[in-house]
Amino acid sequence: MADNIYQFTVKNNKGEDINLAQYQGKVVLIVNTASKCGFTPQYDGLQALYDEYSREDFEVLAFPCDQFGHQEPGDNEQIEQFCSINFGVKFPLFQKLEVNGKNAAPVFDYLKSEAPGLMGSKSIKWNFTKFLIGKDGLPIKRYAPNTKPESIKSDIEAAIKA
Repeated sequence: MADNIYQFTVKNNKGEDINLAQYQGKVVLIVNTASKCGFTPQYDGLQALYDEYSREDFEVLAFPCDQFGHQEPGDNEQIEQFCSINFGVKFPLFQKLEVNGKNAAPVFDYLKSEAPGLMGSKSIKWNFTKFLIGKDGLPIKRYAPNTKPESIKSDIEAAIKA
């Protein structure tokens, strides 16, 4: 198992390899997202966090996922257009991936193992599960899909100051 998120390479929504080591020294919020979910309006809150803290070494990384109720049916280009037009998203969007099961992206297997959910559950239950990662690349906390982005500001601020 990996030591931190910096050992993973993922594909951005243009299909380019992105090594997560480029975020070393930053606080990162990793979120599995969807365009047709009841929690989709959280894109506004995620963008607000990005706007407020991106100058303080903070990043939001969105990973679209279609594993929950087929709520992310679009391709990478459609997802990007949706996020830009409807929410003004400026933070990085990655290629659609799976977060659970045998085809789960390795970075999400790592996050689920290091930051289990309620009662030790490893699987992700729904879209907009959030993982706060410290400057050292280690998960600090996992947040349920219904946790509004603005409610985790104090945790982000503490991680930035750490």
